[in-house]
Amino acid sequence: MEYRIGDIITGKVTGIQPYGVFVLLDEDHQGLIHISECQHGFVKALGDLFKVGQSLAVVILDIDEYSGKISLSLRALQPAPAMTTYRHRKHYWTNRKYHTGFAPIASRLDGWVSEYLRELEKDAQ
Repeated sequence: MEYRIGDIITGKVTGIQPYGVFVLLDEDHQGLIHISECQHGFVKALGDLFKVGQSLAVVILDIDEYSGKISLSLRALQPAPAMTTYRHRKHYWTNRKYHTGFAPIASRLDGWVSEYLRELEKDAQ
């Protein structure tokens, strides 16, 4: 059978690895569903989602013309998850009541420079 990118076909799970699921498309062709194409969101363990012998409807994402490898996806057949919006509050890492600017850094700069120069002298010896 000749397959094309975008075809939706039914296959049977033949193997489960940590990186993806192998699906038998027909007697001569097998494809791989990469873990990132199994479902939307995080996938902890593929063994929890699939079983060997399970029948799946998948879409063909890519066919490598040189090696003949077929990339499959289940995620492309699922509706996209609803996006949730959050109200964001501004978070300031400093206290807005104090307007010190760079004064705290400037007051400590001389000490930092002399400490650095002392470390350089120790390393040179």
